[in-house]
Amino acid sequence: MTKKFSLITLTAMLFFSTMFVINPGLNLSSSGVSTAFAEAPGKSASAFDRKITARFSSDNAMEHIYHLSVEIGPRVAGTEEEWETAEYIQNELESYGYNTHIQEFGIPDRVEGSLTASYTNDEIPMRLATGSAGTDAEGLTAEIYHTGLGYPEDFTEEAEGKIALIQRGGFTFWEKTVNAAEAGAAGVIIYDNSASSNPFTPSLGGNVAPVPVMGITMADGEAMAAAAEDGHTATIQVTAFENQSSPNVIAVKEPKGGPPTGQDPEIVYVTAHFDSVPGSPGASDNASGTGTALELARILKAYPTEKEIRFVFVGAEEIGLLGARHYVSELSDDEISRSAANFNMDMVGTAWEQATALYVNVVDGQPNAVWQAASAAAERLGNDTLVLFQRGSSDHVAFHDAGIDAANFIRREPGTASLEPWYHTPEDTFDKISQERIQEAGELIGSAIYDFSSRTVPGRGPGGR
Repeated sequence: MTKKFSLITLTAMLFFSTMFVINPGLNLSSSGVSTAFAEAPGKSASAFDRKITARFSSDNAMEHIYHLSVEIGPRVAGTEEEWETAEYIQNELESYGYNTHIQEFGIPDRVEGSLTASYTNDEIPMRLATGSAGTDAEGLTAEIYHTGLGYPEDFTEEAEGKIALIQRGGFTFWEKTVNAAEAGAAGVIIYDNSASSNPFTPSLGGNVAPVPVMGITMADGEAMAAAAEDGHTATIQVTAFENQSSPNVIAVKEPKGGPPTGQDPEIVYVTAHFDSVPGSPGASDNASGTGTALELARILKAYPTEKEIRFVFVGAEEIGLLGARHYVSELSDDEISRSAANFNMDMVGTAWEQATALYVNVVDGQPNAVWQAASAAAERLGNDTLVLFQRGSSDHVAFHDAGIDAANFIRREPGTASLEPWYHTPEDTFDKISQERIQEAGELIGSAIYDFSSRTVPGRGPGGR
């Protein structure tokens, strides 16, 4: 690594009961979920958890995050950078003493876009319309032509060969695109008509456009409109990705006593995706989850557990949870029957001030084994940040759909459940990661995983559910 980080001095935690924010109306006493397997609060629990809290190093996790987001950068599914990341993860796991393997899977052909302009050095966040035309390898560079809402009468002969900048509203995106193309415009950029931190995806109603089409935010559109008055240009690049594959990286921690013999043990999955969206360094999404999971793999290697722990780092999450879905699809019926829980980490370290809560997202909104373990660990550690929330949109969905208790850990703003404003943008950079929150997530999630993996859940012995 090329960069070192100072250790965080952590105040010794008091262990006391705390309240958790959960789904409105949720009654844990009637949910059928038992917490009997967790350590009771007190001295024995604190000593048990200290095996994790004393060894989890946010310095190490931050070095992983730095390498992925700065030294590698954007890790788009199927690209050389995604494969380089997989190799890095595999090498790190093997340095901890794990046997690993790469699981390769094919991904669909697709197009990805980017947008730059002569008036700024930064890439402009955009969303490519489904059905957009492509460009050649060099992209399309042309003068910006600003034309209101894009009615036919808004275009003059000066639009020919230029990139039409059109405001959202009034009528459909497809009609705007047709009007621009008929006026001879070489490309179309549609900007939002309301404030939003993220660009939108123009829907073309299933049509295929004759020119490239993309959507941007209102703020970026207004800046581009002002620049158009001075004759500035924009560059649209739409690249086709064909015949690509993506990797998963898997390491297995055998249960106490070594490989399964006789009655096979339950399986716990610790997962994180390592790909990013185009143009984004993906420091929060999801180098933060990957770095935290790698550090947990390092420290858990030394401790015997009753359950088998599988560390599964997946690719191609950003294009449809493809890595996780492929991994789960390859599990045997016996493996599915022995699967106890999936702890999935995604965006656990943002420095965004409003993201004061660590959400435990579950697909059906109901408390499950992962929530149990996490809330019990949080109570022992005196942590009051957890929120139980109903949401998919990450790799835990693939495990849930197979009947496995699964949850996604992610930082959000409580109440609104908002993500940081630089989500899926070029601004998702290393300097916006909180080392303190990485430490907090590692200690809490690590304690939950270790506790859950180190005992048999009452009412569900090894090999049974």
